[in-house]
Amino acid sequence: MKKKVVIAGGTGFIGAYLERQLNDLGYEVKMISRKDGHISWSSSAEIVEAMENAEMLINLAGRSVNCRYNPYNKQEIMNSRTETTKILGNALLQCKAPPSLWFNSSTATIYRHAEDRPMTEEGGEIGSGFSVEVAKQWEQAFFSFELPNTRQVALRIAIVLGEDGGVMTPYKNLIRFGLGGSQGSGNQKFSWIHIEDLFGIIVFLRDNEELRGVFNCSSPNPVTNRELMGSLRRAMHAKFGLPASKWMLEIGAFFMKTETELILKSRWVIPERLLKAGYSFKYDTLDKALRQILKESNM
Repeated sequence: MKKKVVIAGGTGFIGAYLERQLNDLGYEVKMISRKDGHISWSSSAEIVEAMENAEMLINLAGRSVNCRYNPYNKQEIMNSRTETTKILGNALLQCKAPPSLWFNSSTATIYRHAEDRPMTEEGGEIGSGFSVEVAKQWEQAFFSFELPNTRQVALRIAIVLGEDGGVMTPYKNLIRFGLGGSQGSGNQKFSWIHIEDLFGIIVFLRDNEELRGVFNCSSPNPVTNRELMGSLRRAMHAKFGLPASKWMLEIGAFFMKTETELILKSRWVIPERLLKAGYSFKYDTLDKALRQILKESNM
């Protein structure tokens, strides 16, 4: 009988990658999604059936934050994370043979804007504002469940880089159109992780059964925004890139229906718990990650 994994909200960039990798490891992957052809969020019986005798549950559900933070979008962003987490927790309580491991997404943006020192799981300071409140309530919903037969791991994921989508597409377009200079002050930290390492972390935590709780999923070597854009220009052989000041970004964000926080917040996050546990990053530096990504995607 094939091993089974349930992925919730897994039809996007990260979920599609995880599904391919898990299939390669011999897993049968069951997907919960609002999209046709998958288990529906409204079908609690099907969700429980999918979870029965599964080895892992991986929850990636959550509406994109790449939008304007008006009241409607804020409520959608919050509910798409907290309510789906509660649905999964309640389904687990109904299982006779629940998964032994539940990964729930969280976000590295839970920490405050930090240009003075890095944020670790133990020493990091939780920030304030809408995005932080979403992260706090997301984790609160997750850890509110007492599941004696299921180990719970919250993944505070940094910006995920990979060749098949995600943030690399808009960044590459900026470089191509000569707009690949620093953004804002350029001093804000950019914490990131290669998608292969995100999958590697999931496998590592699966295999180390004593590990539970919160983990920062980010490269041990974050860079400044200025360094990020410089590395992208070098990797794509671009000779110059025009910088964008804060007021320019505000105007651009308005017309693109997004928020400048996604660019201007300084996320300085270090994966202290993973490093102490012995996880070895395949892509520990940005230049190494970009060489792989841009080579695979042929820029």
